[in-house]
Amino acid sequence: MSDALQSELQARLSALVDPHTGQPFAEQIRLSLRGDRAAVRVQLSYPAAGWHAALVEMIEGALCHDGQVSAVTVEIDTELVAHAVQDGLSPLPGVGNVIAVASGKGGVGKSTVAANLALALQAEGARVGVLDADIYGPSQPRMLGLEGKPQTTPDRRILPMRAHGLQVMSIGVLVQVDQAMIWRGPMATQALQQMVSETQWSDLDYLIVDLPPGTGDIQLTLAQRIPVAGAVTVTTPQDVAVDDVRRSVAMFNKVRVPVLGLIENMSTHVCSNCGHEEAIFGRGGGQRMAEEAGLSLLGEIPLDAGLGRSTDTGAPIVAADPEHPVAQRFRDIARRVGARLSLQARNQTIRMPKIRIVE
Repeated sequence: MSDALQSELQARLSALVDPHTGQPFAEQIRLSLRGDRAAVRVQLSYPAAGWHAALVEMIEGALCHDGQVSAVTVEIDTELVAHAVQDGLSPLPGVGNVIAVASGKGGVGKSTVAANLALALQAEGARVGVLDADIYGPSQPRMLGLEGKPQTTPDRRILPMRAHGLQVMSIGVLVQVDQAMIWRGPMATQALQQMVSETQWSDLDYLIVDLPPGTGDIQLTLAQRIPVAGAVTVTTPQDVAVDDVRRSVAMFNKVRVPVLGLIENMSTHVCSNCGHEEAIFGRGGGQRMAEEAGLSLLGEIPLDAGLGRSTDTGAPIVAADPEHPVAQRFRDIARRVGARLSLQARNQTIRMPKIRIVE
């Protein structure tokens, strides 16, 4: 094969657009030719195991459609690195990237989204943990089915609990289930800081932090004192939620934490009897909110009976029913979250180990 053909085929591959980042592959994809057989290596910077087969098809289509290439071998490498955090803060030991999941108000299903997002990132090939930062109303112990108390190390570090492969820590496993957290703001923020600093996380690519709703003391503590690589905000479709999204985004902007995008929860209702999907809260609200706030719409999650039941029983839908359409939507969202974060600047003080996945 001529050098001209190799250059032409390489140009075709470089021009392919990654649907998760919205960017051409450019330097991420390399081609070698032997006769009419091609070998392609792709370098991804976010977890996307569930998309590998589609990516291989995309590459084969670009190379084989005119008959000049008879066979294609594709090798996909994935390298997850730590990204930059707020000025003056250092990454948490054992954690590559902290991603905050926030909402402007309660009742939007943020904790459900956080739990399933963590499981979806894990299903895509990452090592993931969950920190339940809602001191007054921790939800993750029930949602993830945690039982018992965490263990501690000889130097009094807290070992995170394990649930569905995730590393998890919550105030809910440190106090009695029926104990009311009647704490003023400084006590709550101190509890959060202790959980963050005293938990011995182990080789995480992502730590998902489930924030309480609003923009109060807990949120500001996390945004100012805990190294956060990016944030995701959760909302519902109603136009009345626009102001809440703006407040949440404004808080992160003030402390220089990039907002990776918006997730619209309860976007539609799926009938459990016939499967009919209806936009009972209106259609397109999430897209309008994303545009008004200058954000990407990362995905839409329907109001589905299976989704609610699964978290009530301690097995979120991504873990309990991985092939369910809602679970697949969470995996789509997880890839977009990882991809959006991959576009941020890298942290130069730490480099996470390389994960190599070969297809």
